Amino acid sequence: MSTVPAAETVAGRFVGIDFGTTNSVIALSGAAGDADLVSFAAPDGPGSVFRSALCFWQEEGVRGGLAHEAGPWAIAEFLEYPQGSRFLQSFKSVAANATFDQANLFEKRMKFEELGQVFLTHLMDHADIALRDLPERIVVGRPVRYVGSRPDEALARTRYDAMFAMLGRSVHYVYEPVGAAFSFASRLSDPATLLVADFGGGTSDFSIVKVEAPGAARRCVPLGSAGIGIAGDRFDYRIMDHLVLPLLGKGGTYRSFDKVLEIPPGHFADFGDWSRLALMRNRKTLDQLAKLKHGATDPAAIDRMIAVVEHELGFGLYEAVGKLKRALSGDEHGAFRFHSDELTIDAEVSRTEFERWIAPDLHRIGETVDDALARSGLRPDQIDHVFLTGGSSLIPAVRALFEQRFGESKIATGNELTSIAHGLALIGQSPDLAEWVATDGA
Repeated sequence: MSTVPAAETVAGRFVGIDFGTTNSVIALSGAAGDADLVSFAAPDGPGSVFRSALCFWQEEGVRGGLAHEAGPWAIAEFLEYPQGSRFLQSFKSVAANATFDQANLFEKRMKFEELGQVFLTHLMDHADIALRDLPERIVVGRPVRYVGSRPDEALARTRYDAMFAMLGRSVHYVYEPVGAAFSFASRLSDPATLLVADFGGGTSDFSIVKVEAPGAARRCVPLGSAGIGIAGDRFDYRIMDHLVLPLLGKGGTYRSFDKVLEIPPGHFADFGDWSRLALMRNRKTLDQLAKLKHGATDPAAIDRMIAVVEHELGFGLYEAVGKLKRALSGDEHGAFRFHSDELTIDAEVSRTEFERWIAPDLHRIGETVDDALARSGLRPDQIDHVFLTGGSSLIPAVRALFEQRFGESKIATGNELTSIAHGLALIGQSPDLAEWVATDGA
């Protein structure tokens, strides 16, 4: 996949947008031929992957008194002024969550769609190609299943519609793994039955597609899909749960009158992903933690949890989590290192330990793969290729799950972070686009 030359425009091209939990990517395709990735001249160097992050800070002279940035620029701003800013990541994970209403950003409150519009504005403004004059056909990826125990798909659709309305064009939603399937199909020269496994930050989605030979009137035919709200963020939380949260009081006790009780696990639920952890820095939560500290058997542990919230240590903690996870994808052992004035953690972790922590999640992912096969009416031996995409597809235990079902020779990888946007742009060329549009409740 190539990137779009900066001098070009989007006139006469189709746009594919992969709005991801962790990263976002844009691709453009013409009336015929391949798709190109849009590049961003980020502070740490140009690239086609744009971090799905937002940073807000108060600034006089800015409309509403609230300045903001997105992507790698948001990260740079936060790292320079962590105490004076609010940093949000993975906000896509609350799209289908009815309990999320607004994010409190200093004196301002913003709904999901408002956060999304701020993000999209910066995403387009930072592109190396002018994206303001968009074509009529825009294809946006969506999960097969949204994050959450009871995701509200209708609510997510309403929020997505409001978010993307700022583009001023009709938006066509296509399942994210179907986009990856189109991308992989562009590599094939023979007919095949393809299973795509897309491991995002918030969801793991699976689609089975029949791919015809190049030149066929209809190149791809969907056969079945399934998804689950377990993916990279859940794996990250398993590391947090075993290495960090015990130091912040999880598993500890507190005194209530003449009883000693275990600290309710609800106090630690918001450490499950970046989006919720970032929203914990509010007066109500900090008051609750102060009361918990007063009765805690180990008040120093609660002090550390308060410090994590007050000093916005979540970003650094999850960066350490990510480094460990990547290390364990290539080596049998990895180091977890986090140093701050308020909290220091040094731990060695084996790949075996990590795989034991995520074993329940892998089991449920395996069940979802089997569900996708059942919906398509196929057996594992009838799948010709298995395309693994998304960052967590690099975890050996994840790959092993598919090798056990389909055989090592069928597994294919590559372009783990960009294949969805590339395929969505290709779908934009399709004369039968309506047949690929995802139906709510499907």
